[in-house]
Amino acid sequence: MKTQPGDNQDNVLFISLISQFNTSALIGLGKVENPVTQKREKNLEQAKYSIDILTMLAEKTRGNLNTEEQQVLQKILTERRLDYLRETQGAVG
Repeated sequence: MKTQPGDNQDNVLFISLISQFNTSALIGLGKVENPVTQKREKNLEQAKYSIDILTMLAEKTRGNLNTEEQQVLQKILTERRLDYLRETQGAVG
């Protein structure tokens, strides 16, 4: 893949985008405080929605990401999927 002007900015923007959905999933999983209510509140539907968006982004961008973008996205997806599975199966974690 050739480096094009704006690639570094695009890299930062893409990682920022997936970080936003990661944060949304963490809030829905009750892992971090909701910035609006200042409380940890579980909303598994919100968490699943954010994970589904990250999954869709991974599928739609397959083959078009640089190594760093791919690694960050896959790491976040793996961690959030495991967190969601633990929550929906009632496991402590």
